[in-house]
Amino acid sequence: MLAAIARNDYEDRRRRQAQGIAKAEAEGTYKGRPEGEKRNAGVIEMLAGGMSRNSIVAATGCSRPTISRLAKRSSWHR
Repeated sequence: MLAAIARNDYEDRRRRQAQGIAKAEAEGTYKGRPEGEKRNAGVIEMLAGGMSRNSIVAATGCSRPTISRLAKRSSWHR
């Protein structure tokens, strides 16, 4: 019984959060999570320096898709 109540509460919170985000996006006030500018600059420097993506993942903890996105943004492709 308590598990069912907890699950309903969880689903209600998720639904309300999604409604709030949709409203904020419609108003143009939702910006999402800010980027780690310092980390991203370091990743771009590592890419420009010729480091492999696997070594950048190991050094920074970034995901490979993040590194690929930064490589495309900085016009540096390999």
